[in-house]
Amino acid sequence: MRYSYEYKRKCIELYREGKWPETPDGIKDPERFHRKIREWVRMEEANGPAVLKHKSQNKEWRPEERLELVSRVLAGASVTSVAIDAGIDSGLLYKWARKYKTEGYNGLVSMKKGRAPKEPQMKKLNYNNPRKLEESEYEELVRLRAENAYIKAEIEVIKKEIALREEKEAARLKAKKQRSSKNSGKTDIN
Repeated sequence: MRYSYEYKRKCIELYREGKWPETPDGIKDPERFHRKIREWVRMEEANGPAVLKHKSQNKEWRPEERLELVSRVLAGASVTSVAIDAGIDSGLLYKWARKYKTEGYNGLVSMKKGRAPKEPQMKKLNYNNPRKLEESEYEELVRLRAENAYIKAEIEVIKKEIALREEKEAARLKAKKQRSSKNSGKTDIN
């Protein structure tokens, strides 16, 4: 549920007077609502009343800033307390910490959002009237295409070598495992 800035301020004032505001319609668990109010109080104390206002646009966090918050969590501070100090939702900070644990620093770098295009973004060309290539440009194009084909073939060879090596290693491990299970079966009989 989205609450207005004025409503949040009113709830905080009532909380400081020792009273609870009436739980809004649609909220089934009043204790959860009370926790939210306590979180607003802590956020306001840490960052000032402006943190309670809705922003027209979310802040863009740089990877260094994200890393600083995540490192505080990894050092032992609770996710909730670090998030409140930073003025963000604890779920967002938890997500950053989880990404950092799985992907490292690269997990904190903002990735392009949305669906990937069906075709790679290409410069719009005017196909009705393309520019004629000069002799040197045409030669370079032919050379680059040949070089590209050679590199692709090289990559395929390397991939096949890796696959063969992995197959050999898997076969070796399987044979070793079978030998060890045969040997362990012989010793159990004694």
